[in-house]
Amino acid sequence: MEITTKRSNPPVRATEPPVEPRGPRNALARHWSRQLAEARRSWRLNWQLYLLVIVPVAYFVIFKYIPISNAVIAFKDYNVIKGVWGSDWVGFKNFELFFSNPVFGTLLKNTFILAFYLVLASFPIPIILAIALNEIRGGLFKRTVQLLTYAPYFISTVVAVSMTILILSPRLGIVNDALGLFGIPAVDFLGDPDYFRHIYVWSDVWQTTGYSAVIYMAALAGIDPALHEAAKIDGASRWQRIRNVDLPGIMPTAVIILILGVGNMMAIGFEKAFLLQNDLNLAQSEIIATYVYKTGLVNADFSMATAVGLFNSVVNLCLLLFVNFAAKRITGKGLWG
Repeated sequence: MEITTKRSNPPVRATEPPVEPRGPRNALARHWSRQLAEARRSWRLNWQLYLLVIVPVAYFVIFKYIPISNAVIAFKDYNVIKGVWGSDWVGFKNFELFFSNPVFGTLLKNTFILAFYLVLASFPIPIILAIALNEIRGGLFKRTVQLLTYAPYFISTVVAVSMTILILSPRLGIVNDALGLFGIPAVDFLGDPDYFRHIYVWSDVWQTTGYSAVIYMAALAGIDPALHEAAKIDGASRWQRIRNVDLPGIMPTAVIILILGVGNMMAIGFEKAFLLQNDLNLAQSEIIATYVYKTGLVNADFSMATAVGLFNSVVNLCLLLFVNFAAKRITGKGLWG
């Protein structure tokens, strides 16, 4: 009788998943894989919102970011025939010529003074107007004031400057006619450099105060009415409610408006300055924006004009970052949270 021995099969080992090699490249690949998966999931859930965003994003990319590449002509001796990328490279020569130009100090001083004066005058007045209108509870007077202060915003710069020139005209202006009633001789306001900044700033305040006040009125409308009711119960006067309820409520909005205003100090409007400018007030009316126009378009020195404009943009960016940092440290509120 044969006895057969049955061989037992070796135990089957469970297959272990392959261990992924560790390293910075694989960690980066896993990170981007997760990001891509999250982006796909977000697109599936919110594809309607992404479609709405496509148009404004395309606008900024096409008309704002792509033209930035042409700023390279600030570092070249631009030639129309050779084109942007075929022109000769000159490095910082255009910047050196601008900084050594005798008008550099005057341009910088005029631009800074005019811009600072404009921010200083145009920032608090809309806040005061918004708080004053907020204290008026309905009625014809409130609607009339809103209309009269908001309507000038829709007047074009050319029309506003034409009105200013006519009103301040030495022969036909209503201001000089009023001064003549008191025996005061006619004043050439637009021919005196000392009056240029005041005319520019206060005409701009007249034109933009009503529109800016709407933003603060919207912020005031968002304040909880229970805060005012509690203040009234505690016996707070109207001024105390404004100081302790209204002003803190609009502070975040005011800080953002101030940061944006200071960030655009060097980019003050070219149109109004150029239209109010003449040979008599050129000492204070010549700013960087008008100089860029005359250099780039009138004299066809595109490289120099681009260099000046690039310098202007860099100064704007530095001012924006500095004011945002200061506001963040002082109030805890900034442009990015």
